[in-house]
Formats: sequence, C-alpha cells, structure tokens
Amino acid sequence: MMLVFVIIYQIAKASEYATILRGEEKINARVNRTMAWLLVAFFFLGLYGIFMCHQALIDRMLPISASEHGVEYDSMFLVTLVVTGIVFFITQTALFWFAYRYQASQKRTAFFYAHNNRLEIVWTTIPAIAMAVLVAIGLRNWGRMTGAAPKDAMVVEVVGKQFNWIIRYPGKDGALGKRDFRKINDANNVLGLDWNDKDNMDDVIAQNGELHLVVNKPVSLLIGSRDVIHDVGLPHFRMKMDAVPGIVTTIWFTPTITTAKMKEITGNKDFVYEISCDQMCGKGHYSMRGTVIVETQAEYDAWMAKQQTYYASANPAPAATPAEGAAPEQKTDSVKAITMK
Repeated sequence: MMLVFVIIYQIAKASEYATILRGEEKINARVNRTMAWLLVAFFFLGLYGIFMCHQALIDRMLPISASEHGVEYDSMFLVTLVVTGIVFFITQTALFWFAYRYQASQKRTAFFYAHNNRLEIVWTTIPAIAMAVLVAIGLRNWGRMTGAAPKDAMVVEVVGKQFNWIIRYPGKDGALGKRDFRKINDANNVLGLDWNDKDNMDDVIAQNGELHLVVNKPVSLLIGSRDVIHDVGLPHFRMKMDAVPGIVTTIWFTPTITTAKMKEITGNKDFVYEISCDQMCGKGHYSMRGTVIVETQAEYDAWMAKQQTYYASANPAPAATPAEGAAPEQKTDSVKAITMK
C-alpha cells in the first residue's frame, strides 16, 4: 500500500515539474480539451451502455401482468418512465454539452449569474406540476386497490408467520369467523379461531398454504401477521401489502390469467404464481414463499369440495365405544369351535 502511495506521489511531482517546464497555461488548456472530449465520449458510451443493458435485461424485468390492476400499474409505470426518461436525456445532454462547449480558455472569462426570478419560477413550477400529476395517478391506483372491494368479491385471509403463510377460506356461509390471538395453538388452532362463533365451523385452512383464486373474479385479501411484520408480495398481480401484527390490512384485485394459461404463455410447464415475503422477517425469510393457483370456477369448487373444515381437523370426533348395557358381540362359529375344543 505504501509503495502504491509513493508511486502516485512521484507521478504527481513529475507532472508538476513538467507543467513548470512547459508552461502551466498551455498544459491546463490541453488538459481542458482532453477532459471535454472525454466527457463527450463518456456521454455517448453511457447511452450505448443503457441501450445494451435494456436489450439484455428486457426479458427479466417485470413479469407478465395477470390482473386488471396490474395493467393499470404497468401503464402508470410506462408514463413515469417516459416522463423521467425525457427529463434525464435533456438534463444529461445539457450537462455534457456545457462541459464541452464552455471549457476554460484564455479567450473566455466566467460570467457570474446571481439570480433570476422568472427562471426560478419556471424550473420550480414545471417539475412540481409533473410530479403532482404522477403522484395523482399513483394515488388513484393505490386508492382503488386498497378501497372497498366489489360486493361479489371472494374473501380470503392471508396470515404470515415465521416462516410460512396461513391461508383461510370461508365455507358455504361465505363469512370468516372471529379470531382471538389468546386462543392460538400450533397443535390445533394456528389462527386462534373462536369455536363459539358458528361462522368458524365451516372455514377452511389450506394445509399446504396454497392461495386458490378464480379467474376473472375479484378477490379481497384480509392480511395479518402472527408475530413480526411480513409483506405479501404478488409480483405477477402487481400487488404488495404489509402484514402487521394486530392490524388487518386489505387489498383487492381481479386475476385475469389462469395458471394453466400462463404456463402456455411463458412456455414453462413448471410455472407457478408466487406469494413472496417482501419484508425482512428473520433468518428464515428466504424460505417464506407460497403458491397462488388461478383456476376456473368449476376447478375451484371441485378443490374446495375436497377440503376438510378446519374445525373438523382440529377437533376430531372420538372413536365410537359400545353403549353401556349393550349385549356383547357374538362370536363367530369358528371362534365357538375353537372354544369348544
């Protein structure tokens, strides 16, 4: 390290001596011209690099949108990208052009431009209006996905815990029963369902943590957490919402592409929609992933018909015992024959 420092120091001293010998003004002018051309070259190489990165990574950017909300989100993203891209190109072009055009020379002296109220108003007002429009578009989409869901929307509860997702569906009554955190028991009541509430009797908790949704049918997600802050991330549906202990957050959306159709679109027979945890939640955060299955109404009904209610699985019926005073079971003829012998 010391040797590198000594070498750099010696190079600097040699440059200083060369400047003195050749004339400082000539050396500075030459350096200015060189730096100006290097900045121009850097500008064009930078634009080329941005283009090549875009071409190389275009297939790895946002996945295909699979919800109505996702289409609006992509439109908002494109508008933001175009506006900021135009501003970026104009400002960077001006920056590098000024560095080249107004390089220091003996024929030019610096001009001190102290203040201009009109110019200040222009470059403050225009960006403020542009940002206000972009924010308004974002707030509209945010308000829509967090607002009241349509009356015909299916309701599903998604609860995060270290390190998996618990998915609860209402039964035939279409209503989710009450929960009480004091009743949580990992053995037979993972969500603390109140068995005194009849609405809990037919609720279903998916054993494998799958989130089943019906295509073209709105779904409202009731999101919560059992321990720390998690985050429900649904990249294909352009949805994301924190799961906070003690607070129920909600989002709703309408899936538009079934899992089977998405396999055809992507050409990936193993494709699955994913629920990811987008909030660092502990040492097992990397493994906190779930699966979303978008299917037809008939497929969903068939799947739901096979599910056992959580009440039945958590409170299995006791084995049947002979009634008191009942006659003992009669032995078979083979048993009688053995007894007689």
